[in-house]
Amino acid sequence: MDIHPDAIQSLINSDHGSPADLLGAHPTDGNAISYRTFRPTAEALVLIVEETGERHPMNRLHPAGFFELTLEGEQLRFHYEAQTFDGRTETFYDPYIFPRQLTAYDLHLLGEGRYLYSYEKFGSHLLEVDGVVGTSFAVWAPNAYRVSVIGDFNDWDSRTHPMILHGVSGVWELFIPGVVAGMTYKFDIRSRFMGFRAEKADPYAFQTELRPRTASVVTDMSSYSWQDTAWMEQRASRSPLDQAMAIYEVHLGSWRRKNGYEWLSYRELADALVSYVSDMGFTHIELLPVAEHPFDGSWGYQVTGYYAPTSRFGTPDDFKYFVDQCHQHNIGVILDWVPAHFPKDGFALSFFDGTHLYEHADVRKGEHPDWGTYIFNYGRNEVRNFLISNALFWMKEYHIDGLRVDAVASMLYLDFSRKAGEWLPNEYGGNENIEAIQFLREFNSVVHSEAAGAMTIAEESTAWPMVSRPTYIGGLGFTFKWNMGWMHDVLKYMQKNPVFRRYHHNQVTFSLMYAFSENFVLSISHDEVVHGKGSMIGKMSGDWWQKFASLRLVWGYQYTHPGKKLNFMGAEFGQWAEWSEERSLDWHLLDLPTHASLQQWVRDLNAFYQSQPCLYEQDFDYHGFQWIEPNDSDQSVFTYMRFAKDTDDFIVVACNFTPVPRYNYRVGVPKWGFYKEVLNSDGEVYGGGNLGNYGGLHTDAVPTHQQTQSLSLTVPPLGIVVLKWEKPKVNDKSK
Repeated sequence: MDIHPDAIQSLINSDHGSPADLLGAHPTDGNAISYRTFRPTAEALVLIVEETGERHPMNRLHPAGFFELTLEGEQLRFHYEAQTFDGRTETFYDPYIFPRQLTAYDLHLLGEGRYLYSYEKFGSHLLEVDGVVGTSFAVWAPNAYRVSVIGDFNDWDSRTHPMILHGVSGVWELFIPGVVAGMTYKFDIRSRFMGFRAEKADPYAFQTELRPRTASVVTDMSSYSWQDTAWMEQRASRSPLDQAMAIYEVHLGSWRRKNGYEWLSYRELADALVSYVSDMGFTHIELLPVAEHPFDGSWGYQVTGYYAPTSRFGTPDDFKYFVDQCHQHNIGVILDWVPAHFPKDGFALSFFDGTHLYEHADVRKGEHPDWGTYIFNYGRNEVRNFLISNALFWMKEYHIDGLRVDAVASMLYLDFSRKAGEWLPNEYGGNENIEAIQFLREFNSVVHSEAAGAMTIAEESTAWPMVSRPTYIGGLGFTFKWNMGWMHDVLKYMQKNPVFRRYHHNQVTFSLMYAFSENFVLSISHDEVVHGKGSMIGKMSGDWWQKFASLRLVWGYQYTHPGKKLNFMGAEFGQWAEWSEERSLDWHLLDLPTHASLQQWVRDLNAFYQSQPCLYEQDFDYHGFQWIEPNDSDQSVFTYMRFAKDTDDFIVVACNFTPVPRYNYRVGVPKWGFYKEVLNSDGEVYGGGNLGNYGGLHTDAVPTHQQTQSLSLTVPPLGIVVLKWEKPKVNDKSK
């Protein structure tokens, strides 16, 4: 034996930072190989030569379970057989004789922050190495002096599987034979600083235990067979900018429950939710974060497992099935993604290796004062790499069609929600977070180059310029941006008594002053129906009938306004109660005619929207919109037109935001002929009074609104009517 006793003792104490120096097969000075292993549960250990079946009892060098055997000749292919203290027989391979899976190039890319698909090797991966089946583990912990894999396969004993450090990279790796899918694990980390020690969940774990348990789960990510090739090819061939997009925002845990309280699984949702969304005619589902999170009340916005769909509703394959079913029903899937912050839970990313590894150490940059969470250190290459790789992971492994990035404003500004003296300026003295800006641009550039047809959406509530403009002209590079200003103005306007709306007319018209400065999504999200804000139907002023008429009007106005559409679940049928993650939506309301009629309006609105290119082809071009009369504040009526790329394809829209019918309301139109009434929110089928234009109107040669032709409309109370010009037939000589 040429090993110092202190080295053996260090290994036994789980303090040795370089276990491969001791364990495995090591040439001696002569023509011999020394085989060493540490097995705390073994009373006796035998080395078995696989080629010959020879059995060689090993020498116990330490009573704690350190064994050695020296044999003449070249290294053998072997495994061990252990007799445990409780009488069991175990066979196992030595983890320290297998080649490493991470290459020098992998580590170089990680150090530069350009290892785009780092999830393919980091975390845990089922592999067959040299004919032996097991799992490869890798984790980044540069300030640890020792990292061990612990799990149910080694009785959570940190002495059994200490990992191997890759030089100065800070990356630890180990292939453990015999570890199979379904086994749970963590990383036991001992830091160089302050004696810190913690058992950490795998940052790259593909699956976790169901809360409140926090261990990571070894998962086979190759077992699912996708059936959505047609969808993916179609997505890659078109731009989302000129496509119809009506998004149904959903919290999976509270959309619907069974037996009054049980969550639906991913597979049950793939039946119930997908069927419902398909029937309602929405084009996309946007999911509140499905990445693993420990606290139900965070709605998923405090993530501890960035690479793991929450186990609340099933397995990774179950979630793939859900996405696959969406695609097979021509429904896109958008995920809320949270790179702005993460929680302080001790088992996850916080203070990962005894230092503020993923977060800033200085609280003036590293903590969100409002949310009690940590802020990612976007200036660290490996941290940016972790997040960008995560974005690609969802799009590649789960075929996700888009990521809506949460809380972008909090990332852009160093003084976000901070008082003077509570924040640090950037190197130029400003409040812009330069590192976060660079991260967002890199994230968007990578996603758009690596995932054809995928989209990124910013929840950004300030006037930051060019959020949805390409990075090569100085923009942040998002595909879309939520239009928070439109949402706030409209909701404030609708909460006012109609008598006073004439004094707030600009709350409706103002959005068109900036409508084409960004690629906007008109969003009325979950944030608008919680925390005392009331439900959408509850926000509408007036009596029961007026509330339903007003909500129909709001949806009609949203769908005819430039921009893509997003609405939160429950609003489509007039949920009265505020949303709560703890219970199902109030589906029983659909037994009432008023609620069922509102739902029918949204269903028909979705169908109409998708059938009219003038409502989506030029959402982000001023040529797609034209006011007819924006200034009729006395009557609170707004009239405008929407145009497709083919200018002969257009509609005329009239919105009446008072409970008073408007008869003989004249509007100028650009073309002579018949205008068919194609949509009317006051239809009896929708719960209205059936006041309208008898199916359509022919123009009058009465010049109005700088047009030579005009229509004399009836605009119902708290209603919207839409008319579409019918192109005359070639032989029509009546003009």
